[in-house]
This record gives sequence, C-alpha cells and structure tokens, in this order.
Amino acid sequence: MQQYNQVKAMLAITKASLRAIFRSPSAVVFSFVFPFIFILVFGFIGDGGGVPVYKIAIDKNSDTTNALYDSIKTSNRLRIIKFENEADLRASLVKGKIAGVIKITKNSQLSPAYEYAIKSTSASDDKWPQVMPLLNAISNKINDVKFAGRPSYANQDDQKPVDREVVREYKTIDFILPGQLGFSLLSSGVFGVAFMFFNLRNTLVLKRFFATPITRTYIVLGEGLARVIFQMLTAIVIILAGKFLFGFTLVNGVTTFLEMLVLSFIGLLVFMGLGFIVSGLAKSDSSIPPFANLLTLPQFLLGGTFFSVEAFPKWLQPISKALPLTHLNTAMRAVAFEGQNLWDVKNEIGILLLWGVAVYAVAIKVFKWE
Repeated sequence: MQQYNQVKAMLAITKASLRAIFRSPSAVVFSFVFPFIFILVFGFIGDGGGVPVYKIAIDKNSDTTNALYDSIKTSNRLRIIKFENEADLRASLVKGKIAGVIKITKNSQLSPAYEYAIKSTSASDDKWPQVMPLLNAISNKINDVKFAGRPSYANQDDQKPVDREVVREYKTIDFILPGQLGFSLLSSGVFGVAFMFFNLRNTLVLKRFFATPITRTYIVLGEGLARVIFQMLTAIVIILAGKFLFGFTLVNGVTTFLEMLVLSFIGLLVFMGLGFIVSGLAKSDSSIPPFANLLTLPQFLLGGTFFSVEAFPKWLQPISKALPLTHLNTAMRAVAFEGQNLWDVKNEIGILLLWGVAVYAVAIKVFKWE
C-alpha cells in the first residue's frame, strides 16, 4: 500500500489557500492598496503650514557662556538637540534630521565679541538657509537692544558662515516606505491569520481535514505557507514599486533588496504568531477586530511607522522601542538607506526572534482546533 504523502497534501492546501487569499478583497486592500495610499499621503503632502521649528545642534567646542547662546536656547524657532556621541550627531546630519551644527566662538578682536557659523549638509538644504537668517535676526536684536551704542556683540563668521557638505540625498520615501512595508506585514500577519483559521474552524473545514490522513502540523504549515508566499510577493511589489516609481533608495542594490526580504520574512513569522493568538482567543467573527486592534494599533502608532520614535515624548520612547514593529522598521531603514547588512542589525533581529519565541509559546497554549 502506498504511503500517504504529507508534503504533497500540504502543498495542495497551500495552493488552495493562496488562491482564496488572492480572491479576498480585504487581503488585497490591506496588503497592497493601504500601504501605497499612506506612502502618497505621508510622503508627498506637505505639513500644512504653521510656523516651522528647526532642530539644531551646538558644536561641542562652542562658547556657551554668552547672550547669543542664551537667546538661541529661548528661541521659539530653533530647538537645540543634544546627542550622546559624535556618531549619532553625524547620522542626523547626513540624514537631514537636523538643520545643522552651530558653533559660537569668542573673537580675539574687540568687535564683535562673538562669531557664529553653521555646519550642515546637502541633506538639509531645505533647512539651513532658513536657520542662518534666524541666527542673524537673534544677533541683530542682541546688538540693537541689549548692547545698543556699543561695539557689535555677535556677528556671523565673515570667512565661512556656512560649511556645507554634499552627502547622499535622504528622501522622504526612504523613511516612509519601510514603515508601510512593516504596516502591511503586521496587518496581514495578524488579521489575515486570525480570520483564516477562525473561518476554517467555523466552516468545519478543519474538521474535514481531520477526516483525511494529513496531520495537524502539515495543515498549519500549508495554510501558513500560503500566507507567507502572498505577503512576500506583496513585499516584493512594495519595494520594487518604491524603487522605480518613487525613487526609494536601495543603497547596495540587489543585496539590499534581498536583505529586506529576509527581514520581511522574520517580521511576518512573528506577526503571524500574534494572528494565531487572536484566532485562539476570538469567540466569534465580531470579536476578532477588537483583539487584533489591541495588538496592532499601538504598533502602528508607536512603532515608527509614520513618525520617528525620537519625535515622541521621552517617557513614551521606551514603550515604543519595546514593540516588535519598531525593531523591524529600524532594521529595514538601516539596511535600505544606511547600507548596513543583516549582521549590523543583529540586535533588532535578536529582539524580533525573542518576540517570536514568546508569541508562539502563548499561541500554542490558546490556539483551538475546534
């Protein structure tokens, strides 16, 4: 008697499930359509007006015991950002996250008492040209109000007021697209798996599977493989469309592309585990969205999907940095734009894997077959 082929049966389940996924409007909308809508909304629509506030850093060799520095600190148009080390400062300069680094030096000549200059990069060409007039206005106010009738207190450095370095362009799409890819993976992993296995139980499909010789392990693998194939195809489409339609940066070309797919695969496995948990806890179709939103919504908002984690209040940042989506987004952006490899983001991958172990330990406990 010929032995039953478990792998062949699993692949048949995968094929049927994959066909069902492609026929599901909600799966296509959440995985393909929504990410591109958010890319367009957050990547290509302006900030809507308002008075801009420019982030700057102060050079470590600056003289900070003067009226100019005190006025910069109290300015409502300039915000001083402090960095733990030079590497972080350099990274922010290269990416255009800050307008520039201000250096204030005491002049050996009688007038002016202090000189100031700004060091910036081409990544902040939309920022530093506005910062210099602000510095000049602050200086003029000090000269005219606080030190009226005296020699000039502070002027810009006549020799080199702006030190501009040309760096690789850092585009908005380079930040937005990895976040939207993470959004797609999380949505598909949680909502897709939760609804899929709940419906398989509810429609007695799983019960019919049990009537065949296929084992439970291969049932889960077959259904899970279909979800993985679908979502990895989604990841490929999002990355390639971002590259060729929106100019998304793949700094090392094909190598970066493949590394992003590896990260997508790891993230998807973790998020699918959350979907298994929701499927096991849900008592009805209507209870799935509340459970799923409880796990996904905080990550959408706090995981660096739409805004940098550094933009959140300090008390909120540790919570943000504990979420798995935050580490996936961080790793994606480091690999895609900064040219880091998978070993360079091993800490983020390690945290994702730890989340995976914890998630599947819970999923095994709560998952129901009937």
